[in-house]
Amino acid sequence: MPHLPHQSKQADNAWRVLFLLFLANLFNFFDRAIPSIIIEPIRLEWSLSDFQIGLLGTAFTIVYAIAGLPLGRMADTGSRKKIMGWGLLVWSGLTAVNGAVTSFWGFLLVRMGVGVGEASYGPAANSLIGDLFPANRRARAMGIFMLGLPLGLLLAFFTTGAIVKAFDSWRAPFFIAAVPGIVLALFMFFIREPKRGDAEVVAVQTTPIHQPIRKILAIPTMWWLMLAGLCYNFATYANTTFMVPMLQRYFGLELTQAAMSVGVIVGVTGLIALPLGGWIADRLHVRVRNGRLLFGAVSLLLTCVFTGVALVAGEIDVAIFVGLFAVGWLFAYNFYTCVYTAVQDVIEPRLRATAMALFFAGLYLLGGGLGPVMVGGLSDYFANQAMLLAGASEMTEVFRAIGLHNALYLVPVTMGLTGVFLLIAIRTFRADAQKMTQSAQQ
Repeated sequence: MPHLPHQSKQADNAWRVLFLLFLANLFNFFDRAIPSIIIEPIRLEWSLSDFQIGLLGTAFTIVYAIAGLPLGRMADTGSRKKIMGWGLLVWSGLTAVNGAVTSFWGFLLVRMGVGVGEASYGPAANSLIGDLFPANRRARAMGIFMLGLPLGLLLAFFTTGAIVKAFDSWRAPFFIAAVPGIVLALFMFFIREPKRGDAEVVAVQTTPIHQPIRKILAIPTMWWLMLAGLCYNFATYANTTFMVPMLQRYFGLELTQAAMSVGVIVGVTGLIALPLGGWIADRLHVRVRNGRLLFGAVSLLLTCVFTGVALVAGEIDVAIFVGLFAVGWLFAYNFYTCVYTAVQDVIEPRLRATAMALFFAGLYLLGGGLGPVMVGGLSDYFANQAMLLAGASEMTEVFRAIGLHNALYLVPVTMGLTGVFLLIAIRTFRADAQKMTQSAQQ
């Protein structure tokens, strides 16, 4: 049957909006990655401990999680394009301010402001994708959207070191990163939004829901997905925050080399994994019962194995370490295409932005928020223990290297727990997805 003209226009609009959402997501993660790349220059300039470094990431993610709840609810009841546009302007402007501060506490406060701006984006963008694409194409659309994550990280990790070197200042990348976000914000205001539930195969209700958070938390699958997300974000934020300084301290790499190595681990892998994983996940969703979640669970367990082996191996060739970690991260990216779409499969359209905001709150408040500060605190503890075991009287970079390397064992542990929680979610997913379809029509 040929496509009707209005269907073709809707499809064209869907892909145009998705491309814009992808670009904004790219610069979202570009801006977010900069502090983790220039950690060592900041640490040395302000004489910081690893716990304080972790606090920078934790403060950002806690604010991000808390602000996301009301902003997510606003995205379910108001204009999503306006929420995303103003959010982009806020976080891009404050990113530039980050480059001008002169103290650790000033830097920390501005990062918290950036967190508020970025919190406006995820729930609204995910809600839009759910209304732009039907369930059988949603994982692929989500995979394209989430390509902004590895591309943003890749761009940040491959360029920030060169920018610092060219301007002889760790502040320069913040000023440069602010420009594209401000430009993209202007385009956001011109998005043509679909109606809520527009991509569903059945008619859905559009009337407001009483006690929306209670209704979301009554879905068993959501609890397991949130626990999985909590562990996943713990691992990814700890890794992103501390992998560059670990490669500098433990393997002796320069800033640019370390940043580009992490770019391979968290950037190049995502370019392969997200489109391929989205395609596989969609095929499994159609052919195998709970196939998408099973694919995600197995992937995260493999991530645990490869990253664990890389750390256990100790002082191996840095290329082997990066290769093992990169293979692990290749599987880790399947979390996004499998789990984000699973949330939409069990949540009716009227609640999707609120559900994603609640989901993100768990991920960032208890996962991303705890990851950097706990690994930073453990790094200081293990460094001190290494110093005592060596009978030394003062802290050196050698002990700091050992401490940080040992603290990063939490990454494979929490990745393994992510896989376990996804396996448990499989038991309730199908029933909850059927209930979603029924409740959406009532």
